[in-house]
Amino acid sequence: MNIIDPAFVHTFAGNPLDRAQHLRKDPVALEALQHSDNSLFLLFHKLNVATDAGGSLAWVTQNQLPWPLGQVVFLGIQNKQGHFAATLSEDHTADDLIGDIAAFTDCRKAASGLNVAEAGIVSQARAMLDWHQRNPYCAVCAQATRAERGGQVRHCDTCGKHIFPRTDPVAIMLIQDDAQGERCLLGKSQGRMANNNFYSALAGFVDQGESLEEAVRREVMEEAGIAVGTVTYHSSQPWPFPSSLMIGCHGIALHQDIVIDTTEMADVAWFERPAVQAAVRGENPNLRIPGPGAIAHHLIKDWAFAR
Repeated sequence: MNIIDPAFVHTFAGNPLDRAQHLRKDPVALEALQHSDNSLFLLFHKLNVATDAGGSLAWVTQNQLPWPLGQVVFLGIQNKQGHFAATLSEDHTADDLIGDIAAFTDCRKAASGLNVAEAGIVSQARAMLDWHQRNPYCAVCAQATRAERGGQVRHCDTCGKHIFPRTDPVAIMLIQDDAQGERCLLGKSQGRMANNNFYSALAGFVDQGESLEEAVRREVMEEAGIAVGTVTYHSSQPWPFPSSLMIGCHGIALHQDIVIDTTEMADVAWFERPAVQAAVRGENPNLRIPGPGAIAHHLIKDWAFAR
């Protein structure tokens, strides 16, 4: 199995900010930082991120902030400068552009033009803001909760419960046909992509009480009827839509007889290495694979050119 270049960073994984846990535990210091003229704010509207005319992130200062705001979360520190993310309140619209903001852009689209650091910041900010939007009430007593620790946790004053964000682990795996591995297993799901030539690595959520290796083997068996032996870790990618962690693996099949779960999968098939190499280069009219922004691309690419 080929291991990813240690210098490579997946899209959404390159956050340079110090998340500054010590400040999160000091509400007075954090409040002062939030109101500092030196701090920067990244605004969101309906979870779309503020970008400038060149497609980079458009940060605004304390003095440029439109008031009132919606949810504000602390992202971290860089060069002694506080970085925050905030949603526009319902009183504002996407046309309320300030400072260098040219547009509010879908985060997936924005990431294609951002550098590694900016995309990593977007990953953290979007996931945090989305979590707060989805969890305004306590799951125990159903009363309203409030943000604490710069948005790292929500607290219920009624029953005292602390509610923490969740991250959903997803196993995504590129399976080869045997130890020599001249073919790999790719599939496409039922739905809007079922009738085209777009294939990807198999994937699925890790169940409760299940190891990553068990999840890989279970998902491949469920979707393709293939038993998997050796499983090796490749790399991981945060995927803030809304809060997944894609855990990439390679695996070796114990046999090659595919039995497709047709309720979930439109097709699963073995693909020869030369065909996959051509698809990675964008030169195979019969096979398309995910682009470089997705971990699936790198699982497939690293297998295709491993020697």
